[in-house]
Amino acid sequence: MKIYDISQEVFSCQVYPDDPMPEKKVIKSMENGEMYNLSAFNMCAHNGTHIDAPFHFIKDGKTVNEICLESFVGMAYVAEHHGVVTGKDAADIVKKAKKQDPESAKRLLLKGDVEVSLEAAKVFASSDILLLGNEPQTIGPQNAPMKVHLVLLGSNVILLEGIRLSDVSEGVYFLNAAPLNLSGADGSPCRAVLIALNN
Repeated sequence: MKIYDISQEVFSCQVYPDDPMPEKKVIKSMENGEMYNLSAFNMCAHNGTHIDAPFHFIKDGKTVNEICLESFVGMAYVAEHHGVVTGKDAADIVKKAKKQDPESAKRLLLKGDVEVSLEAAKVFASSDILLLGNEPQTIGPQNAPMKVHLVLLGSNVILLEGIRLSDVSEGVYFLNAAPLNLSGADGSPCRAVLIALNN
């Protein structure tokens, strides 16, 4: 069994334009003669590796704590792609995942510098998937991501953004990307890992 950490380190992570950077505050320090180390941090729910809940773009959408953990934990398929994902590309990815392992087709992770087109979002949304992950900080075009988010989140496809897959080959893995249990939140950071069960 091999475990791949596909998360960004929080304090040095990528941040979507205009989102605040994570900040760490040292409250107690043994280096300063205190009895223990204690720190606090402040961050945006969408910094680094994180999930988007439907509530992020949909007024009455599910919040983080309302999403079934099955969306984040289970078999997943990593598909490598570069550039814009077209509707045909999306259909091919779903088909390939289902052929490898039908359960893994419920959680698709896109490896590479990808941009999910509106047409691809519609294909993914109609394919009964639970989660769609990608390496960039947003799932759609960075300058206009709303339409893609609305299509996917509107179909209760949870988004896992800002993952790191450079060390991961295409194929089937076990994914654990459970978010923090944040009541009423539109998103949450997570420590996403993939487990290669055959290694």
